[in-house]
Amino acid sequence: MTNNKKELTVDILLPDNEIIELPGNRSLLEIRRDVAEHFPSTIVAALVDEKVRDLETVVDTPSVIKFLDLYTKEGARIYQRSLTFLLLYATHVLFPKAEVKVEHSLGKGLYCEIDKNSKLTADEVAAIEQKMWEVVNQDLPIVKNKVPVDEAIEIFRKEGFEDKVRLYKRWPKETLTLYGINSFHDSLHGYMVPSTGVLQLFSLEYYEPGVILRFPDEKDPFSIPRFVEQNKLFDIFRESERWARILGVSTVGVLNDVIEEGQGADIIRINEALHEKKIAQIADMITEREDEICVILIAGPSSSGKTTFAQRLRTQLLVNGIRPFPISLDDYFVDRDNTPLDESNKPDFEHIEAIDLDLFNKHLIDLINGGEVDIPTFNFSTGTREYNGKRIKLEKNQPLIIEGIHGLNERLTQSIPRNRKFKIYVSALTALNVDQHTRIHTTDTRLLRRIVRDNQFRGTDALTTIRRWPSVRRGEDRNIFHLQEEADIMFNSALVYELAILKQHAEPLLEKIEQTEPEYVDAKRLRLFLSGFVPLDSHDVPSNSILREFIGESCFFRI
Repeated sequence: MTNNKKELTVDILLPDNEIIELPGNRSLLEIRRDVAEHFPSTIVAALVDEKVRDLETVVDTPSVIKFLDLYTKEGARIYQRSLTFLLLYATHVLFPKAEVKVEHSLGKGLYCEIDKNSKLTADEVAAIEQKMWEVVNQDLPIVKNKVPVDEAIEIFRKEGFEDKVRLYKRWPKETLTLYGINSFHDSLHGYMVPSTGVLQLFSLEYYEPGVILRFPDEKDPFSIPRFVEQNKLFDIFRESERWARILGVSTVGVLNDVIEEGQGADIIRINEALHEKKIAQIADMITEREDEICVILIAGPSSSGKTTFAQRLRTQLLVNGIRPFPISLDDYFVDRDNTPLDESNKPDFEHIEAIDLDLFNKHLIDLINGGEVDIPTFNFSTGTREYNGKRIKLEKNQPLIIEGIHGLNERLTQSIPRNRKFKIYVSALTALNVDQHTRIHTTDTRLLRRIVRDNQFRGTDALTTIRRWPSVRRGEDRNIFHLQEEADIMFNSALVYELAILKQHAEPLLEKIEQTEPEYVDAKRLRLFLSGFVPLDSHDVPSNSILREFIGESCFFRI
């Protein structure tokens, strides 16, 4: 008798968009071996019908598979997460009672601190790195286990991970995925590579008082980016940690406890007071040099709260008797036909030469020298500058205040001596961790802010905002991040409580993104992330808060 049952097959989408058909009913790890030669770098996971899956997953239904290598954003994220797990394991083996805290990105790496009974030394860091390489060379399996949440909590309690116990006692799901090397288990909120042997490129360096875990990124998975010293950024993270200690909140589990105990309003008021105190200090720094400073420049990445910060700084300067005059860079756009083109041959409005630098600098000099200037207005409908009789003249010691993406770039204000400018970098550099081993990415906080703001004030859905986000990030990499250290001062606009409020605005928007959309991967990841927060009512958030720029009812943006 002939068996006519058709063998299950799956479609594999290759990097060149060719589709090949292969037998299914196998794990992704087995299927990977058949296609690895088509991928330029190591495959670490896959999208199965647009859902991220680790390589242990067995594909037993007809599916479309897109393997994720290290050139993909999600692939790089999984590689970095797995390296973090390797660091945690190696430290546990050598220093069983040490506590590791994964803190923040720094110099193209990940800064962590290792708290033990004596000060960490460079020799100990070298020993940890050596142990990591030993484990890589052994190619130990990283075993995935889905366990009941209660069982996971007991495992964390035995390991001494009390921060995870606090977090998961409110976990909205009945099970939790743990990964393990030998007897060491943890959850880092995402997928891992199947074994330690995949992790073939990294370094661990002593950076007092902690370490920097360095790794490749998706731009070049075959090399580790050059370390760039970022002393000012490191200092602002240190300041954020001091604020977290003042607030008594360092992880999501602690924040949830505080909110459920009815102390959320106190956290809001103290955090906002810390912001106001810092802004007042910046205003005082400018006032001390009021005879010298003629231009105040404010720059930062998307959704960092620059506009509200500028308004609050202006208020504090007014308190000090200084009346800054704002100038909009938008009014100095070149005519649209002359806008530089990006790599897709589309107008690049974030390019510095999208601004008429010669005209802008001429007007700056004229104003500072006491002249009267006819300020243009850019007509976004016609794509041209217009002159509508808007003439301004500055008073004595009246500085200009300019907010924009290019504020840290000397080319923008090249006619003004550096000592006559005061540059401020604003970004949302959260010091809150999900738990001690899982940081909250600054880019995720800003993306959630933007999703909420764009929907509320621009009528843009979450799908469109997430789809545009990679382009926004490329512009930030090109125009802002490499100039951070040029700032005279940095301001951290993150609020320790904000995600508990953004959660209520963002979750319904993210839920609308269909599984068939490529952006579903990010939407699902953000939803899972937000599910760990206890919601906090926004009625205690003051009207001048930076958060109001995104959730509404700001005193600076009356509609």
